[in-house]
Amino acid sequence: MKTQVILNERQFDLTLQRLCRQLIENHNDFSDTILIGLQPRGLSVLNRIKTLTESILGHPIQCGSLDITFHRDDFRRRATPLIPSVTNIDFSLENKNVVLLDDVLYTGRTIRAGLDAMLAYGRPNKVELLTFIDRRFKRHLPIQADYVGKTVDSLVSERVSVEWKEIEGTDKVILYTPENDG
Repeated sequence: MKTQVILNERQFDLTLQRLCRQLIENHNDFSDTILIGLQPRGLSVLNRIKTLTESILGHPIQCGSLDITFHRDDFRRRATPLIPSVTNIDFSLENKNVVLLDDVLYTGRTIRAGLDAMLAYGRPNKVELLTFIDRRFKRHLPIQADYVGKTVDSLVSERVSVEWKEIEGTDKVILYTPENDG
């Protein structure tokens, strides 16, 4: 596979900083707003956004993590069983503004599952979506992000990977393209 770096470490950091400032612009002090990271890769986005936003605001913000395993429409169709992650929401979402966070928005199915799973914790006043990468040309569902780090126009045969310093050792976004044998 051919690889192309879409965001290098500096661009990655600038993108996170911009997303934090957009959230602060729309949610002020976050007194009525909760950030929820979708397991597993949305937690990396959540942890970075939380840390940066708290450093700008100077106070903690309420956050949680949400496992969507049993809300996925394909969990019974897989050859190997899915292993659920831990949900960490020990508060009600009732009448709160919720921002769901994930790393890559592609078909929209993960977000749909997240919306379903979230309702077990109350009925939010408003739900927004923050995604670090938006692959906009392959939606299966009419879902659109409110906050986008970078839009990547890619082919179905291509893959986009968000790599995090804490997991892969460096911050970057890579586009993988199959080699053309023709």
